[in-house]
Amino acid sequence: MTEPKLAAQLYTVRDFTKTADEFRASMAKIADIGYTAVQVSGIGPIPHEEVKAITDAFELTICITHVGFDYLQHDLEAAIAQHKLWDCPNVAIGSMPAGYREQGEAGFKRFAHDATEVGRRLADAGLTFSYHNHSFEFVRFGDRTGLDIIYEESDPRYLMAELDTYWVQHGGGDVIDWIDKLAGRMPVIHFKDMVIHEGQQIMAEIGEGNLNWRGILDACKDADIDWYAIEQDVCRRDPFDSLRISYDNLKAMGVS
Repeated sequence: MTEPKLAAQLYTVRDFTKTADEFRASMAKIADIGYTAVQVSGIGPIPHEEVKAITDAFELTICITHVGFDYLQHDLEAAIAQHKLWDCPNVAIGSMPAGYREQGEAGFKRFAHDATEVGRRLADAGLTFSYHNHSFEFVRFGDRTGLDIIYEESDPRYLMAELDTYWVQHGGGDVIDWIDKLAGRMPVIHFKDMVIHEGQQIMAEIGEGNLNWRGILDACKDADIDWYAIEQDVCRRDPFDSLRISYDNLKAMGVS
């Protein structure tokens, strides 16, 4: 059983990482909170070498990324070189491309096949490949959801999961059940909370919403997850404050 570590998902602060100077200032704030790792996602067109130099300067590990599926299909060698430069062992995509989704059940099956092939080639280079869900994958096709199809029709050696706690709940799924289902197949999980505001489901800092964090954390320990990536797509306060609140609350819950 591994001891999981906290990472900041940079999509949370995407409005503050558009240039190298902004990126440097943002990494300083994230390191000051106490994070020792980040997921690179949503940043501006900053040279890969500069991203590496800045994260190294603040002793921040790049534990995983979000990149485009087209990039992996059509320029895989460049993607491999990028991740090797960053000493980043995990590659992920943020969603299933619309072209697959528009084909219904057949599209989910085709994506599972295509993702397996990309994951196989990444595995040959010593990298993992993960899929990050939203809630649209909980559409049902008979007795299976789209998310069931993605993981049942793909090869577990080559397509990992980057489960998102908020989006599972948003889709009507059971977060703990899904963590259990994907145990051993999930190097990174996305943590975000859910709260009801003016009658609507919205994202919240960890521990500030209604998800069962004690049960989720217990399930995560059993699932052998390496990284808990804190993400909040929409914040009702300064996103760095949101990252700090989530970090402090998880530390208070006993996360190392």
